[in-house]
Amino acid sequence: MSMSRVILLIVGLNTVITVGAAVGGYLYLRPMIKGATAGVVQPSSDLAFYPIEKIIVNLPGQGRERYVVLDLALQADTSLKADTLKQIEPLVRHSVISSLSQLSFDELRQLGIDQVQGRIETRLRQDFASKGLTAPFSGALVSKLLVQ
Repeated sequence: MSMSRVILLIVGLNTVITVGAAVGGYLYLRPMIKGATAGVVQPSSDLAFYPIEKIIVNLPGQGRERYVVLDLALQADTSLKADTLKQIEPLVRHSVISSLSQLSFDELRQLGIDQVQGRIETRLRQDFASKGLTAPFSGALVSKLLVQ
């Protein structure tokens, strides 16, 4: 085999590999590209949200009482009955109040919404574990937060 045939074979093989990688990458990423360009978020049919509204927390402030009003939504599986979530509502309210009432007004104002949400979720899981219960929800979302 001459040197020109070897070079031609290497160039041809390289071209086939490059085109194959490009086509394979496109086929692999096509569902993600279609999902991003569609602009429509499909709700998951196996998740439900249970609202817990108007949790009021008093905060120590300088010279006067301050308070926080927040609405929470517990993310749970749709197979979970609403009665179960209704029964745990007092424990959830207690956990949120005890978690946030330890903060001063200025400390809470400096926290981001994701930090407040993380703090609440951590405290909820701790309180459920301390009572020997498994949390029947997968997450807690802060849907409204008013700090005055």
